[in-house]
Amino acid sequence: MAAPAGPTRLAYFDDMWALRAPATILSLHQEEGGRRAVVLDATVFHPQGGGQPADTGAIVSAAGAGARFLVEDVRVKDGVVFHYGRFEDAAGEELSQGQSVSLEIDAERRKLNSRLHSAGHLLDNCMTNLGLKLEPGKGYHFADGPFVEYKGVVPADKLQDKKLELEKEANELISKGAKVLVSVFSYDEAAKLCGGALPSYISEGSTPRIVKFGDYPGCPCGGTHVADIADIGNLKVTNIRVKKGVTKVSYSISP
Repeated sequence: MAAPAGPTRLAYFDDMWALRAPATILSLHQEEGGRRAVVLDATVFHPQGGGQPADTGAIVSAAGAGARFLVEDVRVKDGVVFHYGRFEDAAGEELSQGQSVSLEIDAERRKLNSRLHSAGHLLDNCMTNLGLKLEPGKGYHFADGPFVEYKGVVPADKLQDKKLELEKEANELISKGAKVLVSVFSYDEAAKLCGGALPSYISEGSTPRIVKFGDYPGCPCGGTHVADIADIGNLKVTNIRVKKGVTKVSYSISP
């Protein structure tokens, strides 16, 4: 099968809460081990990346009682999104290139992933509120032990106090609630929303996607988020530790 032409349009950038959407199949691929991959012109499926797991769901023939492709993993390579999975009925009808399809996202998984990702960003704001001026680093927003890392250290004798303060601050902000803004902006507009400057990995002249919680400065992010901080639910800081100049804050959220 020929390689797909051009990047996949990320439809969740336009509407982050759309769980159903139409699309057209550009190509189908047979992977080693029997796994299949579907490439679309546009997708509402979030591929694994940016510390967030992939969406799951289904790609269904728009004709109705046709083929149903179960999406088990989603990855992006060179801007092209690959939807990996299998047909629900292995002996039944398959999808074909150029076919119109309907995309269906697993709503519960998306909601959990979005809450976990937003919780990680909220902790960045809480660190600032507590006077901990550490630079945000890696984020892991998976259900099996989410955490955020910061460049810099919290003194060892302050770790337990800061753990309790972080959790208290986070839950106070959640209880108050605040709208979450997520959109694509020009480079200059994005810089203003992010406190006057963007990280060096954002190239000048680009149009970065920014997430911003209430009145707090925004930051570049390609993930999915809640509509309001209140939707995160109860947050617990399960551990905070320092190793090799990095502070790691582990957390969990209520089911």
